[in-house]
Amino acid sequence: RADELGASAAAVLAGPESAAAELRAHGAAKIYFMENPELAAYSAQGYAAALAEVVKTTAPAAVFFAATALGKDLAPRLAARLGAAMASDCALLTMALKSRPALATLRPNVFPVTASAGDGEVVKIAPVLPEGLVRGRVDEILCETGGELDVAEAEIIVSGGRGLKAPESFALLRELAAILPKAAVGASRAAVDAGWIGHGHQVGQTGKTVSPNLYMAFGVSGAIQHLAGMSSSKVIVAVNKDPEAPIFKVADYGIVGDLFQIIPALKDELRKALQG
Repeated sequence: RADELGASAAAVLAGPESAAAELRAHGAAKIYFMENPELAAYSAQGYAAALAEVVKTTAPAAVFFAATALGKDLAPRLAARLGAAMASDCALLTMALKSRPALATLRPNVFPVTASAGDGEVVKIAPVLPEGLVRGRVDEILCETGGELDVAEAEIIVSGGRGLKAPESFALLRELAAILPKAAVGASRAAVDAGWIGHGHQVGQTGKTVSPNLYMAFGVSGAIQHLAGMSSSKVIVAVNKDPEAPIFKVADYGIVGDLFQIIPALKDELRKALQG
């Protein structure tokens, strides 16, 4: 928290300007709004150059990014431009970076977001981008059909692995996720590589790193790369037929049993509890 350090927090916004209200509501004392048509859609080169200009003008002590796909793409580019040190995918580790500003990407859902009424000032900046710098342009963004919640944004993740045995079994997880609030369906790399579900659902070192309030793993053995992506979840529940599965080493609650018997029973109990 900036106030605990005797500092103020500012935010940088590339658009739309209407998003400034939300940033203000969470304590941003200033919102630097970057005005440039080249920044209407994300561009790694354009955003890095524009942010470098903002940082050099404002001289912050630290710059933070969300450890999302875009944040992980942009932060190291900015660090390289500034010659600054950067910590990636931070959770709850205490560290010191000697460069100023210090750069870090923060794992989503690890650090609590608190409402803080404020009247943060919007400061408009028009960064100048050299001609030809932006070598790629986003013409269209296609969203996955079905409107499913992204695992990186979910508070509850219902995840499946090879123990599901077939792609059709993911319907069971979708039914379970539909009962729970703010829930999404995740998957292990093995399930994704088998073509059972899209890569956007993959949790792990080569997928998405998540920190939900509840992570439920069904038929997930718990390979090291998968654990690296979900072990910071606040509560982990594992269901697996193999009592020696590595997932049980990080689970808060574990059930050794047949997931095809456990999921239907769990759905019934959840419906009763939520309706009651």
